[in-house]
Amino acid sequence: MKGAGFLLAFNLLVLASSFVSAYDPSPLQDFCVAIDDTKNGVFVNGKFCKDPKLATANDFFFSGLNIPKNTSNYVGSAVTPVNVDQIPGLNTLGISLVRIDYAPNGGLNPPHTHPRGTEILVVLEGELYVGFVTSNPNNRLISKILYPGDVFVFPIGLIHFQQNVGKTKAVAFAGLSSQNPGVITIANAVFGSNLPINPDVLARAFQLSNKVVKYLQSRFRSF
Repeated sequence: MKGAGFLLAFNLLVLASSFVSAYDPSPLQDFCVAIDDTKNGVFVNGKFCKDPKLATANDFFFSGLNIPKNTSNYVGSAVTPVNVDQIPGLNTLGISLVRIDYAPNGGLNPPHTHPRGTEILVVLEGELYVGFVTSNPNNRLISKILYPGDVFVFPIGLIHFQQNVGKTKAVAFAGLSSQNPGVITIANAVFGSNLPINPDVLARAFQLSNKVVKYLQSRFRSF
């Protein structure tokens, strides 16, 4: 029985370790520069890899995060991503970066999640109201006002947001623990899905009338 118990425990540990590494896997080489060449590349972590002897500095380089982006949109923010799509050398390295610009007086990075990455954000300019909501059943809001030089962490998968509560523009940079963390903007996904979710489902879920749900769906489909 002791042997059977050890075997069961070992199998459980193996299973647990497979879940732990279910996000970006640890690289087994120095780097794996992503390319679109399906003939000569080696497929690793969702991308084909360039021969490492052919890698150049530009495979690990991005320029332009110093340039402010246009925030004249309906939420008043703009996100500049730097992930594996912008820097192919990030493939298998498990990190990425974004710049976020916020319009004055309420510019918002709306409630969203990153299904594959924890985010750590640092404020460069302005004042941001930030927060995240814990999972069911508590759904507790953890929030804070941030100023230049302040840092805040958003745990992987949890709904979070940032809003400019100052009268001037705000700028923040954020690092994420994935080469491609993904983003699900809650309102867009729920009310702007393609194809639309049945209004009866959303009316019951959000305790709204079908008329209000259809109006919201029409608004988000137009963006």
